[in-house]
Amino acid sequence: MSEERAGYRVWALPGIPEVRQGDDLAKLIAATEPGLVDGDVLLVTSKIVSKAEGRIVEAADREAAIDSETVRVVARRGTLRIVENRQGLVMAAAGVDASNTPSGTVLLLPEDPDASARAIRDGLRDTLGVDVGIVITDTFGRPWRSGLTDVAIGAAGVRVLDDLRGGTDAYGNPLSATVVATADELAAAGDLVKGKAAGLPVAVVRGLAHAVADEHGEGARALVRTGRDDMFRLGTSEAVREAVTQRRTVRAFTDAPVDPGAVRRAVAAAVTAPAPHHTTPWRFVLLESEESRVRLLDAMRDAWIADLRRDGKSEESIAQRVRRGDVLRHAPYLAVPCLVMDGSHTYGDPRRDAAEREMFVVAAGAGVQNFLVALAGERLGSAWVSSTMFCRDVVREVLGLPADWDPMGAVAIGDPAEEPRPRPERDAGAFIEVR
Repeated sequence: MSEERAGYRVWALPGIPEVRQGDDLAKLIAATEPGLVDGDVLLVTSKIVSKAEGRIVEAADREAAIDSETVRVVARRGTLRIVENRQGLVMAAAGVDASNTPSGTVLLLPEDPDASARAIRDGLRDTLGVDVGIVITDTFGRPWRSGLTDVAIGAAGVRVLDDLRGGTDAYGNPLSATVVATADELAAAGDLVKGKAAGLPVAVVRGLAHAVADEHGEGARALVRTGRDDMFRLGTSEAVREAVTQRRTVRAFTDAPVDPGAVRRAVAAAVTAPAPHHTTPWRFVLLESEESRVRLLDAMRDAWIADLRRDGKSEESIAQRVRRGDVLRHAPYLAVPCLVMDGSHTYGDPRRDAAEREMFVVAAGAGVQNFLVALAGERLGSAWVSSTMFCRDVVREVLGLPADWDPMGAVAIGDPAEEPRPRPERDAGAFIEVR
């Protein structure tokens, strides 16, 4: 190990005042008499960069601020969104932060963190005559890992990636895939002394001059994986398998309210199902008020009891059946998927007309399955119950639906009251015939 890599020091710089729009960060840092030398690396919290650059916005609605900074949503659970922001960073809430800023405002990340780092570096060179590296840091969560850490979102004069490919390890084995994220490691080291609430937004690392470059370099943008190289950009197969595997029929729910936005996102997934003749044969009636749910279920119960009595069932048997069907009544949210035959063909041939309807029914079933899987992806429990299909006229009348809407069951939705039972193992081969 070379002498310069034998050890390093890291400390926070005291004396940085409250930063305001228009402040020159290089001059504020220089005014603390930091004693910087060539080869030092400064780790600067993005919050003070944002404040100096006027990235504070009035935001009665933080979600709208997140929307404005979002390029695409990568994952969502409830109100939490992991998104790709304008800087190409994948992070929670697009980096929009409501801490350490006046009430009613939020901080956006710097518009161009690499440019911000270059400006600070040039300013310190002009003011103090030192050649240092600059890393702009922000706090990230990470997939598959608990806890937060600081990472580099901007850099200047720092070798952000240390490419060891082509070298060998201590045993002489070739290194074929080792590229070290040096800038992120520096950011994490600085966070150990800055702290999240200590009012110390700048730290210095000394002893790692090999990480400092003469030129500004490519910046932290080089740390962002492109779509071509990102194996988890969409995570489609993993996400679909997980949602399908986790989908269960849930018959007991808590009283927790259901996020209507989550249900609407599930509907958006439902209507991507295949359908004949480029049609859209799905409609989803969402019963979000208790009054609407009770009114429908009471009418359905009365119709069911009348049917059972006509079948000659005893009152005791009827009562037992009604109790078993109460899964819908105990759910905090109901959806009634309906089939519409708009765009269907009429052939005048009973056989072909029956097949035509079957195509639309299959499409409706595909939409319902998409809906259930998407609800599981939102961590909501659900149960599809076919009961509305036995009293379609009643459902249409109570809900005020058009005569050509066919209710295709009802879906109970809510937070599961208990962990689902293990699913019995099924051998997929038992359901396959090969010709």
